[in-house]
Amino acid sequence: MSTLYLVQQNTKIRIRNRRLQVERDPEAGGGGEAEVLLSLPAGQVSQLVLFGNIGLTTPAIDLLLAQNAEVVFLSQYGEYRGELVSSLTPHVPMRRAQYRCLENPSQALALAQGFVSAKLQHQRALLQRHSREGRSDLVESSLAHLARALDSIPHKTGLDSLRGLEGAATAAYFSAFRTFFGAEWRFTDRNRRPPADPVNVLLSFGYTLLAQAASGAVQTVGLDPYVGFLHEYVYNRPAMALDILEEFRPVVDGVVLWCCRSGQLSPDKDFTPGPPERPVVLGEDGKRRFLQAYQGRLDQTYTHPLRGLKMPLRQCMIEQARQVADCLLNNHFDYRSMGFR
Repeated sequence: MSTLYLVQQNTKIRIRNRRLQVERDPEAGGGGEAEVLLSLPAGQVSQLVLFGNIGLTTPAIDLLLAQNAEVVFLSQYGEYRGELVSSLTPHVPMRRAQYRCLENPSQALALAQGFVSAKLQHQRALLQRHSREGRSDLVESSLAHLARALDSIPHKTGLDSLRGLEGAATAAYFSAFRTFFGAEWRFTDRNRRPPADPVNVLLSFGYTLLAQAASGAVQTVGLDPYVGFLHEYVYNRPAMALDILEEFRPVVDGVVLWCCRSGQLSPDKDFTPGPPERPVVLGEDGKRRFLQAYQGRLDQTYTHPLRGLKMPLRQCMIEQARQVADCLLNNHFDYRSMGFR
């Protein structure tokens, strides 16, 4: 039994001789008979995860409900929409384990340490990758700071000190990251609420998209999105999704850097002044190009270290959430980084 991810838009899932058959909409394909993209025994699937415009016939719904297979509906960008489940759900034991872990400071700290370590590893990898042509003293200093922080993570004995370490390391990271942008971008530091320059507008926009994908990931595997370990509980804040998000923030940073350095976006043509509550506004054409770049990055495939399978990055995020679920259910709290470059 396995999870089947479907991302091809304008497709429909039917049942043919107790097999799940994924067909492309004839109208989307230019007319004629439906094109069969995939066919496999329905009994091999325990969960379907559907991204965007993917339909289900009534017979398919009936069979999936009969075999207790979940269907999770996400937007094309990974935002959680809802689930189709039978009267039985496997998520109660996992959520009980999640709540117990929250009440155990040492277990919660161990998971939080894993989230911070994964984030700082990927920040360091991004700086190293983009400074190959010649490292400045500032980049070298930031890399050294990140290395020291990574060494210090296992020695932190409380969440407050761990969060302080993460905040200082991220500040050092952005002090080097900003040097990769030309002066025309006016990017001097990481700021928000509201973002005051084009780069910060893109970073905030990208992190918002990523937060939606992370929320979809944690709900896909059945975790409570509001109960996290690194992020404190605040009413209506998806703390667990934000925990998963941290590891993937450098993905957005890389997309922003590519868009700004490749000419995909221009600080003069794609951004305009706005009101005080939104002083820099990204135009619609620029937003569309950024979304295309973001989608392209999340569609790139990586070999997941635990599953040993190649899958798109957006699906790797779901597997990282599944890793948290496995940690909780099996009482081991050694969260492992994706380690992508």
